[in-house]
Amino acid sequence: MRKMKIKILASVLLVSIILPSCATVFCGPVSSCQRTKPAPGQPQREVRAGALILDVLLFVPGVIVDFATGAIYKPCTNK
Repeated sequence: MRKMKIKILASVLLVSIILPSCATVFCGPVSSCQRTKPAPGQPQREVRAGALILDVLLFVPGVIVDFATGAIYKPCTNK
């Protein structure tokens, strides 16, 4: 019984590492301005609300992946 619990836990951990997050998969390539943290005095980056909601509903660790890669942020617009 103990070995079965360990196998289940290992499987869950493996799936949580392998499964990608919503913004990383569905929102296209990440631009350099999405990866770059704004300097003091610059406007903050906007978050893609749809991707954030899907991450929370479907796969919570995906939120961490999206924020780490910058994919959760909307692409920059050149004005």
